[in-house]
Amino acid sequence: MEQQFNGMNLRLARVFNGFSLDELAGLVGKSRQFLHKLETNDACQPTPELSAELSQHLRVKEAFFYRKLSPVLPEEEVHFRKLFTTRSAIKQSAMAKAEMFLQLVDYLDDHLNLPVVSIPTFPDAATADDIEQAAELCRRHWGLGLGPIDNMVRVAEHAGAIVTTFNAVSAEVDALSYALKRPVIVRNDAKLSACRQRFDIAHEIGHFVLHEGVQTGNRQTESQANRFASAFLMPRSMMAAHWPKPKGTRLDWVGMREFKFTWKVSKAAMLYRAHQLGIIDDVQYKSGVITLRRTGEATGEREDHIIPLEEAKMVQQSLQVLSNKGGKSIERLADDLGWSVALLEEVVGSHLTPLPPDQHLAEVVSLDAYRKRA
Repeated sequence: MEQQFNGMNLRLARVFNGFSLDELAGLVGKSRQFLHKLETNDACQPTPELSAELSQHLRVKEAFFYRKLSPVLPEEEVHFRKLFTTRSAIKQSAMAKAEMFLQLVDYLDDHLNLPVVSIPTFPDAATADDIEQAAELCRRHWGLGLGPIDNMVRVAEHAGAIVTTFNAVSAEVDALSYALKRPVIVRNDAKLSACRQRFDIAHEIGHFVLHEGVQTGNRQTESQANRFASAFLMPRSMMAAHWPKPKGTRLDWVGMREFKFTWKVSKAAMLYRAHQLGIIDDVQYKSGVITLRRTGEATGEREDHIIPLEEAKMVQQSLQVLSNKGGKSIERLADDLGWSVALLEEVVGSHLTPLPPDQHLAEVVSLDAYRKRA
């Protein structure tokens, strides 16, 4: 039986590559209306020549257009920061990148035994105290205790989530996540502060924990996720015990600097948390915020460069396992997905080269993770 052209795949590849209908139509010598009909499956099958030309411009194999598309990512499962102020074109681009990344994630899940997804959910947590308890229960569930968290990326990965970045859109969307069978956190690598990236990851985990099946991006859900992130990174009992007490009415900036290095949180976040818990009063909080603005630290704190950025490893290690155990070259893996190597590298977010065996490989993905397939 002749395979049918899938216009949804054409649209997905077009939006992923950042082309408007007019731009792509001009490249292949067709009208905008004709391409729109192809995308909506309202036109006849494209000629082999047109299919080949489209695949070349969109960096996919021709077979990609004839594949059955995986279910479209439900918008209510995508947690956009500032949903209602995100420009439509940027949101569409981010959604397209999310859907392409989801195809890679599904492929990896099909071929590897990735970490089991283990993220508790508390959909009824609505009050501040509920959210504080939810954060503490998550720490207990993951065996983290109440002390400083060394690596938030690794916490997310060991819980079964994948951390990544989307080139060219991450700065626009700040941070986002989506929760299907394999949760994904898209962090903003334009932020050069490890502390702010760590808070973003905790914020997105907060959406997974608190907002399953709920559309987020409004003031209430963002405030709840921020509360979770603050409570997760700086438990209230630890703040009461270890927050550097003000000297009279003056904040202890030297102590706060040491607190930042120990807990890997920004001074802005720790000020907010101390005020949230009533450890400092309104006047002290306002004074702290004004000081950060006056010293230029409201956007970037002077110690940020000292705390190293955390590296996501699950996808890279998964590709290495497939190469070492499954004999899957980068070219073969791209071909399986119906992509070019260049498109695969953009989805992964880095240049891919054959990877040598790594004795530290089992940190996230076990060397025995490859699924032996018939």
